[in-house]
This record gives sequence, structure tokens and C-alpha cells, in this order.
Amino acid sequence: MTDRPQPPYPEQQQPIPGRTDAMDPRPDHGETSYKGSGRLEGKKAIITGGDSGIGRAVAIAYAREGADVLISYLNEDDDAAETKRLVEEAGRQAVLVPGDISDPAGARAVIDKAVEAFGRVDILVNNAAHQRSFQAIEDIPDEEWQKTFATNIHAMFYLSKAAVAHMGEGASIINTTSINADQPSQQLLAYATTKGAIHNFTAGLAQMLAERKIRVNAVAPGPVWTPLIPSTMPPEAVKTFGENTPLGRAAQPAELAPPYVMLATDEASYITGATIAVTGGRPFL
Repeated sequence: MTDRPQPPYPEQQQPIPGRTDAMDPRPDHGETSYKGSGRLEGKKAIITGGDSGIGRAVAIAYAREGADVLISYLNEDDDAAETKRLVEEAGRQAVLVPGDISDPAGARAVIDKAVEAFGRVDILVNNAAHQRSFQAIEDIPDEEWQKTFATNIHAMFYLSKAAVAHMGEGASIINTTSINADQPSQQLLAYATTKGAIHNFTAGLAQMLAERKIRVNAVAPGPVWTPLIPSTMPPEAVKTFGENTPLGRAAQPAELAPPYVMLATDEASYITGATIAVTGGRPFL
């Protein structure tokens, strides 16, 4: 599609973590465009941060490919309810689990709920993230640094550790890293640092789980138009968001779903330890 929204976008600001309905333009998650073909028929998936943005787009795609989906999210109940509706509209089971996965017990509860509902875990998409913008290192509170690491990388460890006990051969873990792993934004120091950690976590865990035939990969998005943007960036940055890519715009969440689908399918049986860049033309590693 060539008719995606182009910057400048309207200046806008939301409280963290942001809501889809308040965004202008409204993000496209593939609600009307994604067509499934049974590539994940019968699979059982967990998606963290599945209420909105990339997570919602992946949930829609997975459901239309035949998977049941557990949607883990913090507290965005209205967004999560809409994602659940879209999954069920595709004829698949949707389970909502609110809570803080930066807490080890909260992360383990997500896996427990999935096993209770589905009996096993075939796909774990570690997608939830936290970010905030700061101009100087002195402006970053210690608590903010700790929260970013706890949400973005510690939770990935807790969830993956708990999930593998319920995964069989051919299962897949897919982590969301970022262009910031390779080209860190100085205003997103904590976030960018965690995304670099996720890149290494993915490569190391892939080797650790290879004997069990569990694959581990990552997707590295460039700028993507999600509620995280107007809720964590200043209005002037929101207005020009994504214009620094060769394609000249931010991605819509729907444009991120295909690699998450491919990596979860049996077609990707020899792909592990890889990172797929979806960056609008910006070089990655």
C-alpha cells in the first residue's frame, strides 16, 4: 500500500501508556487488510503488549492464521477488549490477562493462565515495552531507568524461563527489539540500551534452546505509529515522527505483523538467533 499517512502528523500528547482511540491518524492494525491462510492453525500464542500497536496487529494476524491468543497487557482495558473482539471475530479464542510483567510473579501468572486456557505454549511474543524521552542523563530518575529495564528485558527473561517448560519441539519465541539497538536515540537512552540487550538475549537464548528445538528470533522495528509515541514523546517529535527514514514516514502496525507470522510458522524451521529489521530503509547492524 502506498497511501499510508505521511508526516507531519497533528501535534498530540497523551498520558502514559496511551490509547488507540485518541490517536490522529488512527493506527492501522490490519483490521480490514490482513487475510489469513491457515499458517498457524491450532497454535497457542502469548503476546505481551497485545492490547494495541504492534501487539494488536500480531494478535489479529495470528488469529486469522488459525491461532488462539492470550493477550497480556498492563491496564489498557478498553484497547485490550477491542483486540479480544477482533481475535474472536476471526473465530479464535482470546484470553485477556492484565498485570505488570516486570514483576516476576506477574510474568509467571501470564504463562500459568495460558497453560490453564490452552494446555501448552507454542508461540511467545515478548513485545511489551516502556519508554520515556529525556534530554540529559541527569534528568533520568533512577526509578525510571529501573522500570525500563524491568519491563523491557527482565520481563522477557521471566516469561521465557517460565514458558519453555510448556513448549515442545517447533515452538517459537519472538522478541521485539528496535532500530535503537543499532542506532540509539540520545533522548531514549534507557529504552535504547534495553533494546541492545534484547538483541543479545535473543542470540544467546537461541543457542541455549537449540537442542530442545525451540527457536528464538527477534523483530527490529523502526518508527511505528503506536500509542507509545504520543504518550512518551514531546509534541514536536510526534509531528515529524518517522520522516527520518528513507521511506519518509512511520510504519503502521499492520506492516509489522508479517515477520511475526513468518517466524512463528513451521516454514521458519531453520531460522533461529536471527533479527529481522523492519525499518523503512534505515540500515540495521
